[in-house]
Amino acid sequence: MAESRSLTSTSYAILGLLSLRPWTTYELAQQMRRALGQFWPRAESKLYEEPKKLVDHGLAKATVEHVGKRPRTVYAITPAGEQALKAWMPLPSDGPVTEFEGLVRVFFAEHGTTDDLLAAIESAHAWVERRYEESEGISRGYLEGQGAFPERLPWLILCGRFQQEMISAVERWAAWATETVEGWPDDIRSAEPDLGALEAMAVMSETHARVERAG
Repeated sequence: MAESRSLTSTSYAILGLLSLRPWTTYELAQQMRRALGQFWPRAESKLYEEPKKLVDHGLAKATVEHVGKRPRTVYAITPAGEQALKAWMPLPSDGPVTEFEGLVRVFFAEHGTTDDLLAAIESAHAWVERRYEESEGISRGYLEGQGAFPERLPWLILCGRFQQEMISAVERWAAWATETVEGWPDDIRSAEPDLGALEAMAVMSETHARVERAG
């Protein structure tokens, strides 16, 4: 399809939301924060550009409605948009991309103190707590028949489980990293490497490589 050259994954993410029902950009923003924003946060930053782009490509249509005297634009998917979404679905997907500012500080830890490093790791603890707070009640709500779009639950569970596993992974890493760094001297450049952790990492990579070659 010609339009696929200028559309991005974010375009299709918003097109996917429009396939559920018509939305205003405000409603799209709410849905982004609630769902897609957990694993595709860049979509929200493009929120006001992408629906207009989809309209330009004929994949969505815009309708101006009035709430009292205030106008609002509601976007809905078109039949061409439905077809574009179906054509996009079987295309190859990229793997996860980690975007974690605290880990950049960890990577350059020698330019700060041990306390600075612990503060960067603490940001991961704080992120985990926020994620747990934000997701609290969502799974239970679906179990009690109160979740949005329950007809989509089989694949929503797949996404939710991934998010939960990622939160758990960050939580485990942050706990291990904190315990490790708390034993370091104030002068971070004098810290000794955890060779046991390095050996475990090597064994995991080598084991995976052997399994892949055997398969």
